[in-house]
Parts: sequence; structure tokens; C-alpha cells
Amino acid sequence: MMDELTLLQRIVVWILPVIFAITVHEVAHGWVAKKYGDNTAAMLGRLTLNPIKHIDLFGTLIIPGLLLLSGTGFIFGWAKPVPVDARNFKNPLRDMAIVALAGPVANLLMAVGWALIARLGVSMHSQSEAIALPLIYTGIAGISINLVLALLNLLPIPPLDGSRILTGILPRYWAWQYNRLERFGFIILLVLLYTRVLNLILEYPLYFAQQVFFSIAGL
Repeated sequence: MMDELTLLQRIVVWILPVIFAITVHEVAHGWVAKKYGDNTAAMLGRLTLNPIKHIDLFGTLIIPGLLLLSGTGFIFGWAKPVPVDARNFKNPLRDMAIVALAGPVANLLMAVGWALIARLGVSMHSQSEAIALPLIYTGIAGISINLVLALLNLLPIPPLDGSRILTGILPRYWAWQYNRLERFGFIILLVLLYTRVLNLILEYPLYFAQQVFFSIAGL
């Protein structure tokens, strides 16, 4: 459906879903960390929905912008990571895994919210197309970006959330060895993106997840 939009219309449709998806993802990490005893994010003023506090020039603006301009239909990004000090947790490995899981869960909940917004647009389409279409398009963008972020972050590549979850499951020695890969994590992601292997990994899970959420939206 996005193919019929001009570049400016695409930017308008995607900007809020992208900013909210990235911002709320990070706030979720900090909020759950606080519940488990770590106030680092709160003390640094990162438990806020103000996107300015979370924007990463490269990950929040440049990468999503370039992907949007490329017309691939595959958009993702990231914000400045919310600082978490696992030393404040009673059970550092387990609690850090739960904190990591909070980000993807937040994205899935937001995908539900955007699906309901799109459904509202669908229900209004016959009455007011001028109001309905922005709701539908923005809802589709919101579903898409949040599902991409949820699935991407669940990949077990350090420092993505999936690696923190896996670390909480592995024996301590193997968790330590595994996390030594973190220095190469960004390079691995770039290689996977450049070679389109990342697209292949996410393509089918994303397709099936989209079908579920689009059905909620009535699309």
C-alpha cells in the first residue's frame, strides 16, 4: 500500500511510528530495570517519552531515513541504549534477561495499539476517507516497524536483546564466553544487512506476524 505514497507522504506516515517504537522500547528497558532495583536510567533522566533524550543521530535518523529513501520497505533503527547496571539486581543474569525482554514486548504491545488505530481507520473509510487513510497508513507503518524491532532485537547477536536473554539461560562460563562477541556485534549486523542475509532471516517470521496483526487491523 505504501507504494502509492510520495516521499513526503511516506516520511509523514513513518516518522511518529519510528520515533515511538524506538523510544518506548528503550524506556521499557529502564522501567523494568527500576522495578528490579536499578535506578540508573531514572537518575539520568531516561525514563521519559521525550524522544530528544533517546535519539541517536545515526540509528534514529540516518539509518531509518536511508532505508526509507531506498524504497526497500524494510525499515529499522535504534536509540541511545538506556543504561542498566546489572550489579544492582538480586539475580543479575536472570533479571538482565527480563529487562532485555521488556523491549521486544513493548514493541509487540505497540504493534497491537497501531493495529487498533488502523482498524479505526478501516471502520471510518466509507464515512471520511481524508481521516481514515492517514490512520490506516500510519497504523500499517506502526505495525511494521514494531514487528521488525521486536524480531530483530530477539536475534541472539550481542548486544541485541536476544543475546541478553540467551545469556540469562546459559551457564555462567558459557555466558561469559558468548558475550565476548559483543565487540563484533555491530559489524556482524552490518554484514548481515549488506548481504541481505538479515532480510532472509526476518522475512518469513515478519510475514506471518504481519498477517496476524493486519487481521487485527481488519486489513
